[in-house]
Amino acid sequence: MPFEPVILFFALGLFAGVIRSDLKIPGVLYESLSIFLLLAIGLKGGIELAKVPLASVAGQAAVVVAVALLIPLTAFALLRGPGGLVRADAASIAAHYGSVSVVTFAVAVSFLARTGLDAEGYLVVFLVFLEFPALIVGVILARRDAAGTRWGHLLHEVLSGKSIVLLLGGLVIGWIAGAEGIKPLDRLFIDLFKGMLAFFLLEMGLVVASRLGDLRRAGAFLLVFAVAMPVAAGMLGIVTANAIGLSTGGAVLLATLYASASYIAAPAAMRIAVPEANPALSIGAALGVTFPFNLLAGIPLYHWLAVRTHGFFA
Repeated sequence: MPFEPVILFFALGLFAGVIRSDLKIPGVLYESLSIFLLLAIGLKGGIELAKVPLASVAGQAAVVVAVALLIPLTAFALLRGPGGLVRADAASIAAHYGSVSVVTFAVAVSFLARTGLDAEGYLVVFLVFLEFPALIVGVILARRDAAGTRWGHLLHEVLSGKSIVLLLGGLVIGWIAGAEGIKPLDRLFIDLFKGMLAFFLLEMGLVVASRLGDLRRAGAFLLVFAVAMPVAAGMLGIVTANAIGLSTGGAVLLATLYASASYIAAPAAMRIAVPEANPALSIGAALGVTFPFNLLAGIPLYHWLAVRTHGFFA
């Protein structure tokens, strides 16, 4: 099974954080890297989207989003029941796990490139669509018996966030320009992609190391949940991919999307909509456990499962 070298940069950042090195990534560089990655992923998806009929993609996207809603609902039930968490915390964590991680998706794309396994490039459309429905579900679960939620303000904050704007903007630009139109920008957005991702993962390693204290206070159930939930969601992604006719590579990417947990859009949305929730629990689980698990073990696992089950659930 191929190993993705950019993960070593994450490991380096994690190691540096654990030993309390003075290594730091300047904030302006981190912000620039995130903008670059979001735009590059959107552009690649738009170029591929221009090659396929929109009607076929729309049907698949509707199925993908509908099935994905099972993830936050299941997570909430587990966190409230066996987990014993209060409603606000359970809903906030469920929203994080129902949403997606752009960086985890980018690592999965790089992993597939090393395997030589092709995937439908338009899966970035699913990435955009999966970003926010779970956040709305999380707020509904948290506020079901409460009044005064500012839904308009919440929707504006989610939909106007930089991740949605850059992903959707890049998607539209790539779709309009097509492969030939984007070719002059290939050296920037295609050739440099892995290098930029490596720098970003170095910073992510440092961030995860800073969250290890939160995890020690989270309790055993949440630690187990942060590993078991992505595995179960990844398997759901593989079944769904087979059912809608995606390739083996497409199944790996959809499994990765379902298995990933948001640590950018979700914390911002939950801070606004459910301020009483403890962010240390949700961010600690999503970023401190699920993110490194997916990078180090999850993506290879989803690849192994997708290869061996391709066509079985169709």
